[in-house]
Amino acid sequence: VAAAEIKPSDTVFEIGPGTGNLTIRLLEAAKRVVAHEIDPRMAAEVRKRALNAGKTNLEVREADVLRGEWPAFDVCTANMPYQISSPFIFRLLAHRPSFRCAVLMFQKEFAERLIAKVGESQYGRLAVNTRLFVKVSCVCKVARGSFNPPPEVDSMVVRVVPRDPPIEVDFREWDGLMRICFGRKRKTLRASFCTTHTLRLLEENYRTWCALSEATPDPRGMK
Repeated sequence: VAAAEIKPSDTVFEIGPGTGNLTIRLLEAAKRVVAHEIDPRMAAEVRKRALNAGKTNLEVREADVLRGEWPAFDVCTANMPYQISSPFIFRLLAHRPSFRCAVLMFQKEFAERLIAKVGESQYGRLAVNTRLFVKVSCVCKVARGSFNPPPEVDSMVVRVVPRDPPIEVDFREWDGLMRICFGRKRKTLRASFCTTHTLRLLEENYRTWCALSEATPDPRGMK
């Protein structure tokens, strides 16, 4: 909560509130909390707990966070399962309107890939995409023994702050480029861009761009 620097006027987007331990503290600090919970039993529990605490500024949406509609929010908090961490962070990066900050807990392995720097073995598409749009830093490491029952892995809390002003880049196009660059780390960039599949894709995109721009395609194409 302290790392999120929540203001009394803020809307907080909480993902996976569980039984509401963090939710109650968020409700005390923020104007409004919108919580996404996919488990109906947990959703009912957190609603009940908020009402028992006299809090009326909670909205619980029973939805899959990757498919459901997101609210406009100032701050995001989440404890992310490993299997949806990557698609979640990419959706967060592309979310508009932008937010002020996000404080997120991931499995330590994923978080280390997220904050990796150039030259480190874990540096890849995830780190490049993240650093283009946001500043990300480690808040703290959380040992598996901090939970009951303890999970099989350690965790890490990270703080994500969008760049200001934001970089005007189409995220889907940029991510497509990064997929080619980091698809096979042992290949050179030249080799990655010269595969039959990639050349065909670039050719199709080039001709689509020419059609939309009313430009005449170069007869040499992408050769």
